[in-house]
Amino acid sequence: METNNRGTTQTANILIVDDVKANLTVLSEMVRQAGYIARPVISVKQAMQAVDAFLPHLILLDITMPEIDGFEYCEMLRKDPRTKDIPVIFITGLTSTEDKIRGFKLGAVDFIVKPFEIEEVTMRIGTHLKNYRMQQELEVYNKRLYKLVNEQMKKIQQQQRGVIYAMAKLAEERDDATGSHLESVGKNSRTIAMSLQLSSKFEKQITNEFIETIELSAPLHDIGKIRISDSILLKPDKLTDEEKHIVEKHTEYGAKTLMEIYSMNEQNDLFKMAIDVAHYHHERWDGTGYPKGLKGTDIPLSARIVAIADVYDTLINERCYKKAYSHEETMRILNEGSGTCFDPDIVEVVNKIQNQLIR
Repeated sequence: METNNRGTTQTANILIVDDVKANLTVLSEMVRQAGYIARPVISVKQAMQAVDAFLPHLILLDITMPEIDGFEYCEMLRKDPRTKDIPVIFITGLTSTEDKIRGFKLGAVDFIVKPFEIEEVTMRIGTHLKNYRMQQELEVYNKRLYKLVNEQMKKIQQQQRGVIYAMAKLAEERDDATGSHLESVGKNSRTIAMSLQLSSKFEKQITNEFIETIELSAPLHDIGKIRISDSILLKPDKLTDEEKHIVEKHTEYGAKTLMEIYSMNEQNDLFKMAIDVAHYHHERWDGTGYPKGLKGTDIPLSARIVAIADVYDTLINERCYKKAYSHEETMRILNEGSGTCFDPDIVEVVNKIQNQLIR
């Protein structure tokens, strides 16, 4: 008896393939006496039709047959996704080591040598049916486990996303009147990264995991602003040199805060990328940015992407210190900064996908 995927019990059906009718009769009777359903056929062609009609739990397969022999059919069974795991036992008069090695290499699980002994046939069938049932049950268990793990991961990601946005909102609420900056920078960073993944220059650096992580990391780029006073952060007039220096400190404040979180969970790549984004999103391609004066590809790729997404969204929206620019004006400014402020390869891609950016 076998248990199917629905948990109900069914009698195992065994396909017997042999062109000698006497052998079929003997084996069929042995299979029935063992409590299984015997399905005898005299050729591989009939076996194919039987498999199409109803998948067997095990196949007893003769080797020496006309047209298509057992070795060929076993190879065909292993290449078919429907039958690749069904145990095949060769029934044969061939006893050479070479034949057995060839059979095992083709995927057979056992050999039964003619003439047949009922005890041997029954025990071998029972053993391989049990193994097959355990394999099927393991696959079902793995599928359920995979589904459960995915569901838990989604919950963790949702919780993680909530924590990230709560943290980032602390800084954003103070100088973003629209309340949309976090979402826009995150989604635009994702869009840019997805487009860069199609470029030969970036395809090895940008994985699917990178794309997912940058969308979550990007909103934390200005988390350090929480330590900047409102009198400076919300000042509508031009900042003094000293005030500018204080504002620039937000990159180091943010990186330090995120490093403290990362030190408690160094397996979390999200905060590892978020540290780079917070620390370096104001670096410039020509090396004149802050806080470290990094130049070119020394600036982490995630920070180079977020820098453009951040500037784009800042320009097209109104702030206490500036009016909103049009999309066309914003793209002109980005292009003027290509090769000085921004990575020219990324700007080139942004030009191609500009209509996909959130405005």
